Amino acid sequence: MKKTKKTDSYSHILKYTGLFGGVQGVNILVGIVRNKLVATILGPAGMGLISLFNSTINLLANSTNLGISMSAVKNISEAYDNEDKTELERMVRMVRSWCVITGLAGMLLCIVLSHLLSKWTFGWGDHTLHFILLSPIVAMMAVTGGEMAILKGMRKLKNLAYISFYNVLAALFTSVPLYYYFGEKAIVPSLVLMAFTQMALTIGYSYRIFPFSYAKDKHSLNKGMSMVRLGIAFVVAGILGSGAEFVIRSFLSYYTSSLDMVGLYSAGYMMTMVYAGMVFSAMETDFFPRLSACHNLSTTTSTVVNRQIEVSFLLVSPMLVFFTIMLPILIPLLYSGKFTPAISMMQVTMFAMYFRAIKLPISYLPLAKGDSISYLLLEAIYDILLVIGVVLAFVKWELLGCGIAITVVGIIDFIVILFYARYKYGYRMSCSVRAYAMMQLPFGILAYLVTFIRNPWWYWGLGILLGCASLVTSILILRQKTSLWQSLVSKVKKRFSHESS
Repeated sequence: MKKTKKTDSYSHILKYTGLFGGVQGVNILVGIVRNKLVATILGPAGMGLISLFNSTINLLANSTNLGISMSAVKNISEAYDNEDKTELERMVRMVRSWCVITGLAGMLLCIVLSHLLSKWTFGWGDHTLHFILLSPIVAMMAVTGGEMAILKGMRKLKNLAYISFYNVLAALFTSVPLYYYFGEKAIVPSLVLMAFTQMALTIGYSYRIFPFSYAKDKHSLNKGMSMVRLGIAFVVAGILGSGAEFVIRSFLSYYTSSLDMVGLYSAGYMMTMVYAGMVFSAMETDFFPRLSACHNLSTTTSTVVNRQIEVSFLLVSPMLVFFTIMLPILIPLLYSGKFTPAISMMQVTMFAMYFRAIKLPISYLPLAKGDSISYLLLEAIYDILLVIGVVLAFVKWELLGCGIAITVVGIIDFIVILFYARYKYGYRMSCSVRAYAMMQLPFGILAYLVTFIRNPWWYWGLGILLGCASLVTSILILRQKTSLWQSLVSKVKKRFSHESS
């Protein structure tokens, strides 16, 4: 069991941030096809129905999984970093046992509450049977989360990348034919099938490393109580996060009496928080395990966090500029022309992503320190502000107001987390982070101003120019900080010299 060396270096961070960002990019390309087909077949109403089912099931799953998918990463990462094989095997057995227990409990709870979930989620119709049929997803999500935690803690990053890619590919080839032939009737079986596929892929990779085994007695399970106690905070935070999205989507459904508005909001949120934030996919997968084992590194916690911020911010900034400019093309491409009313919301929300790039690595500090109270407090502040902000802003400015609220709340959340981390953990933001923010933020502001230009020549000319300027700035800085460029050049030279000889 060998540990990765120099996992705190700029080259390592860029390599694996690029790996998972690249995988996410490929996933998006596959998702372009899937989302386009699904949006065309089902329309905004169908997308809204999927969103309501997903948000409700996620809320229930996060309420019953005891946060093991996150808390287990910390424990497994520490055992792996200490090269304690016996402890690592014990942790794996314990994680799997707890995940099966919580998964079955969550599935049963979904069945029992199915009628109430139908009433709370929808203002029309009886969807009790739908939630009963969706209940296995809760159990499958718990099992999948546990196996993902094992892979993350052991730094099996390439395996995680393969799982992510194959899962999106499977979703394309399973859901689209069902939607095409059966329409909205296929939504429930499609969601169940996609959850099963992800679980099967994950356990397939995980069982190769650790064949299936489980804790065989109550004493072994009790040893995991410290992990469970830490996970309780994740549960409450997950309830708050999923609950916030649940409340927002339910409010939009009730206030407008239309699933179309829910679908538009969901598309806007997905585009900005997931697609534009694909660089952040490496945070939980690579950065969190490294930060959890930070006490074994030669660098300080602040250094590890700042380096992650620098790389993530420099990678995401040019993407945000291009995204802002390209949205009028991307929306019809990814969804359909019916979703263009959400563009104004997305263009404003892009500003929140700049602060999210800086905030996310800092927000992992409470998790890595095992400080569940602080983590829960910070999450609660954000979720409460988000619900209040989006609801009030939507009433006044509709979808544009949602974008404004997400951005304002994101900035407030960034300030709160920054000061709290400095007070609680002694975190200090580096001068480099401040300098890069001052370099890249003006490009984002100018890109947003360009969106008000109606002349297409000026719009595309200035927009592409700003995107290229931001990209060149990031490349020049990353080239100075990493050795990957020199390694790439040397490999190319070696290949050409080999072919010529």
